[in-house]
Amino acid sequence: MPHPPQPMPGGPAGPAQPAAPARTAARDEVTVHGSERFGGPTGRRAAPATGFWHPVRVVALAMIGMFALGMVQKLPCYTRGWFEGPATQYTHACYSDIPHLYRARGFADGLIPYFDKIPDELARGMEYLEYPVLTGLFMETAAWLTPAGDGGRQAQQIYWLVNAGMLMACAVIIAVCVARIQRNRPWDGLMVALAPAFALTATINWDLLAGALCCAGLLMWARARPAAAGILIGLATAAKLYPVLVLGPLFLLCLRTFRWRAFFTTTATAVLSWLVVNLPIMLLATDGWARFYVFSRERSVDFGSFWLLLVQRTDVTLSPSTVNRLAVALTLLGFAGIALLAVLAPVRPRLAQLVFLTVAVFILTNKVYSPQYVLWLIPLAVLARPRWRDILIWQACEVLYFLGIWMYLAHTSGAHGVTPNGYHGAIALHLLGTLYLCLVVVRDILRPGHDPVRWDGSDDPGGGVLDRAADRFTLPPRRPRTPSTFHVKPPPPDPTPHAAREA
Repeated sequence: MPHPPQPMPGGPAGPAQPAAPARTAARDEVTVHGSERFGGPTGRRAAPATGFWHPVRVVALAMIGMFALGMVQKLPCYTRGWFEGPATQYTHACYSDIPHLYRARGFADGLIPYFDKIPDELARGMEYLEYPVLTGLFMETAAWLTPAGDGGRQAQQIYWLVNAGMLMACAVIIAVCVARIQRNRPWDGLMVALAPAFALTATINWDLLAGALCCAGLLMWARARPAAAGILIGLATAAKLYPVLVLGPLFLLCLRTFRWRAFFTTTATAVLSWLVVNLPIMLLATDGWARFYVFSRERSVDFGSFWLLLVQRTDVTLSPSTVNRLAVALTLLGFAGIALLAVLAPVRPRLAQLVFLTVAVFILTNKVYSPQYVLWLIPLAVLARPRWRDILIWQACEVLYFLGIWMYLAHTSGAHGVTPNGYHGAIALHLLGTLYLCLVVVRDILRPGHDPVRWDGSDDPGGGVLDRAADRFTLPPRRPRTPSTFHVKPPPPDPTPHAAREA
């Protein structure tokens, strides 16, 4: 078995060609054993993956295939479930906000988001569109591409199809970005493309737009282009709030390395791009623009959160204002823990690790944990902990929760389904699955020898200007050192027989 390449001072380590999934230095036992189903392990005379079957192209095709399977899973709702009462769309686990909001938010009637009030008989008190501006533009673009009609079944079906096509493009961008962010690990993108929860939740809502912009921003940062990264992060925040959290880990890591110029460039361009999108609507349609933030503040405890468990399993009553204060306090406490971890860690954490932990804390402490929020975490989880075993354990929890919430809603709609006790078990399971992945990432930070990305001697291949940067600030203060002094864990033993390796 070849020894892992050692890092060279002043530059990245690793082979020039992308390694085969079953022959990386950070060998993944699930991949190695799974390769037996597809022709066996790669031999030393195997040609590199080039030409048409380049890893990035394979990842993109796999994502398209899985996304298409997710659309097929929605077929019972597409044909009738969305239009014949709530029970069918829940019993078939194929619910989507997209066709319902086509009518309920006035797109079928040609209303202009944020400017035109939505009639009460359509929106039931939601006067304006409750989504950020860039997501509203995405929804309106899909409405422009939907042939004008009476807003009936056929129009809603076409609107969903148009949105699905646009969201598929976002999904491919996410998978390709993950495949390209960390050098010499393009096959990690398959963990995103083949994630079952990704396919099941991709067309529930419009979350993939923010995810695609956020991942593109992380790719630009990995390419040491902080201005482009900031523009994309700002646009992502204009589509969904969570991408702004990326700036927190960037601050902590730039504090540790004193790479302030890159941080301030990214932050300034992020603010500028967010303002370019939001300021015109903010000035011309203030009430409509503010509806997203007002709705987020006034929203009560909702599905999937541990707050719902607390309320429904006890006699505690939490008003929206109370749970807002408690959730903010818990979130800030979690962020403080991440900050301490960033400066106390024996080796500077990788950017993807801190970003994943930050977004996970935000979701876990939020008063709602919708099933599609898993789309926020999947690409970040793969970048933070690219090991099939851990990703699959977490995905199993998320798939069970996906089924649990719809079966619970079916039960509340009068059909056969899951009782409240069963649904509470599903909530606990998916919260524990996310916590498990967080704990594994924290372990990797505290004991870098367990981090599979660093098994080949790499530092932070997705860190851009942070990659191989020397520590300047730590607690407690330590002698500055560069990643060339790392002691990495040797790769696990190759389970492939010697004769097969030499074939």
